[in-house]
Amino acid sequence: MKIAIGSDHAGWDLKQRYKRALESLGHVVVDVGTHAAAPPVDYPDFCFPVGELVARGEVDRGIVLGGSGIGEAIAANKVAGVRAAVVTSEETARLARRHNDSNVMAVGGRTNPDLEAAVGWLHFWLETPFEGGRHEPRLRKIRAYEDRHSATRPEP
Repeated sequence: MKIAIGSDHAGWDLKQRYKRALESLGHVVVDVGTHAAAPPVDYPDFCFPVGELVARGEVDRGIVLGGSGIGEAIAANKVAGVRAAVVTSEETARLARRHNDSNVMAVGGRTNPDLEAAVGWLHFWLETPFEGGRHEPRLRKIRAYEDRHSATRPEP
């Protein structure tokens, strides 16, 4: 799988761990930055490019990291076609994929005291398939809304 990853300074340490984990699993990682832990860095500068790569189909999935993951998810979700979910546990990692077909995972480097556990969430998010079924119509509604209201949808 080809995965784009981006973070601000608060997510930089976790991003380094994720990159090593992804590469050890044989994934190709596209790092859009930041390339240092020094603040200040604005997370939208990295979340938008991750979302755009995902929306254009240039990567299979994306990961955005910051202090909490919340702002990062908000920014990534501004890109039409992105379904960024804040992941805070194994369960939210699984549900993000199973019910929402999340294509971008957002995680906080400051809100998760156990960074090793956060690396474990990555595995659940990568390996859990989309359940489909009753969740399909909901995603179609989101896509239809984006189609009606977005002038910025990138071409696939």
